[in-house]
Amino acid sequence: MSLDVYLSLLGFMVISTVTPGPNNFMLFASGLNFGLRRTLPLIFGIGNGFAFLLICVGLGMGRLLEIYPLAFTVIKGLGAGYMLYLAWKIANSGPLQIGEGKSRPMNYFEATLFQWVNPKAWVVTVVLASTYTSKDNYYLSLAIIVATAGIANLPTISTWAVFGTGMKQFLSDPKKLRVFNIVMALALVLSLWPMLR
Repeated sequence: MSLDVYLSLLGFMVISTVTPGPNNFMLFASGLNFGLRRTLPLIFGIGNGFAFLLICVGLGMGRLLEIYPLAFTVIKGLGAGYMLYLAWKIANSGPLQIGEGKSRPMNYFEATLFQWVNPKAWVVTVVLASTYTSKDNYYLSLAIIVATAGIANLPTISTWAVFGTGMKQFLSDPKKLRVFNIVMALALVLSLWPMLR
């Protein structure tokens, strides 16, 4: 992989992982409602789940979805349903002191599995596997893409959780927090629109 292609790949990864989407909205809301330490399993679950999805798409699942487009439609539908459920959970989250006993952030396993129903994750992995792999050194280029995804993904998505944690003081008023959670839930729902068209 040439340096200019690698820099293009790195730029794409940073932009695709730092821009708003289902993972980032969940991280922001989790950082706000549960703090950074309790959000760490969600961060690592997203990172590892995305990398595993990328490997699977790169090793052939992407081609399978091209052959059977109905499967991709089913995945998008399941993802949309699950994201609507998550939006409802975010909208109904309480303040941190209430959330400690009654609710919890998404755990590592749930965050890893969520990548399989996250429409944005599917779109990004298919773009990565189809655009940045080299026919001459396919497996080596796929390994470079997966490693680059790991390098770019964790720091960029972590900023959303850190920002959410930093907003805790500002949103300590239950009324402000309620409005914020509803806005974040709506943002999560709206993030579905470009991917489901």
